[in-house]
Amino acid sequence: MSKNYYELLGITKNASPEDVKKAFRTLAHKYHPDKKGGDEARFKEVNEAYGVLSDDKKRAEYDAYGRVFSGGNGFSAEGGSASDGEGFDFSNFAQGQGFNGNANGFEFDLGDIFSDFFGGQRERVRRGRDVSVDIELSFSESIFGTERRMLLNKTSTCEVCKGNGAKPGAKMETCKTCNGNGKVRENRRSIFGSVQTTKACDACEGRGQMPSEKCASCHGAGITRKQEEIMVRAPAGIEDGEVIRLGGAGEAIRGGTSGDLYVKIHVTKHLLFKREGTNLVMDLPVKLSSALLGDEYTIETLDGNVIVKIPEGIKPGEMLRLRGKGVPIDRTRRGDLLIRITIDIPTKLSKEAKKLVEELKRQGI
Repeated sequence: MSKNYYELLGITKNASPEDVKKAFRTLAHKYHPDKKGGDEARFKEVNEAYGVLSDDKKRAEYDAYGRVFSGGNGFSAEGGSASDGEGFDFSNFAQGQGFNGNANGFEFDLGDIFSDFFGGQRERVRRGRDVSVDIELSFSESIFGTERRMLLNKTSTCEVCKGNGAKPGAKMETCKTCNGNGKVRENRRSIFGSVQTTKACDACEGRGQMPSEKCASCHGAGITRKQEEIMVRAPAGIEDGEVIRLGGAGEAIRGGTSGDLYVKIHVTKHLLFKREGTNLVMDLPVKLSSALLGDEYTIETLDGNVIVKIPEGIKPGEMLRLRGKGVPIDRTRRGDLLIRITIDIPTKLSKEAKKLVEELKRQGI
């Protein structure tokens, strides 16, 4: 049965691209195998689901047929075809067009497209492991954006041999195992007889060549483990819990592409401000006399101190708005700073103050 990618990500079928991305970030961080309590199998399923649902064309195919035909994924173990959704029609493959009869039955050489259908493994690009790290930003850094340099101890491409495993100046020779093809064929038995499949050569890791002399720095591995400095750019307005993905900044692997680096952001709380979307909210206690008669207060903002005029007769809970003092929306626009008024009621009054209040009371104020 085909996998339900929407259930894997915990979203509905009408989820927006932003919902898909948000669900993937949350689950990728939760199940990442490098994290304590991670689940590598579940992490791979989440990656697979995101790879389909984040691509408009693949998602449309998946919604229509329950599988994806783009990129060589047209057939599943259920044997459906892209044309009619029925079983795979072998009659289209006459002798010499994919089926070759022999004394032992049929021999297939349909390439990577049908290798999964016949029980083989589709050749995949080798990829290094992803890396997940956490960084903490101050509230102000999250609002205006910042850059952080961090040191990661991970496998990286060898700087001496540039990843080919050869000693500088050494010649690359044709691999004797695969004769330079980078692939080897193997026969497997199936209900159809002998099935011939191809896979990457283990000796040269699919490259078709091997060095005459190995690199002394990495001993021919093409990768080394070292401390590497990574620059992480947190954009303005980033929120607590968001994840930044740096493609190719994960661990390197010989003969393949590097994994990705996932940086989870943690924003420290501010003593004065709280974030509500693109706006900032703060409480401003004012004296009772200020609320009744109006006043001016100097308040702190993320851009420096400003003077705020308190209008006469303001009530508790009312909001004052300072435009453009909130969270950046784009290069030219920002949200607002909302100032919520609270009344600072005195607990003790002098005799004179009591007389004044009593006079107000007599006047019905």
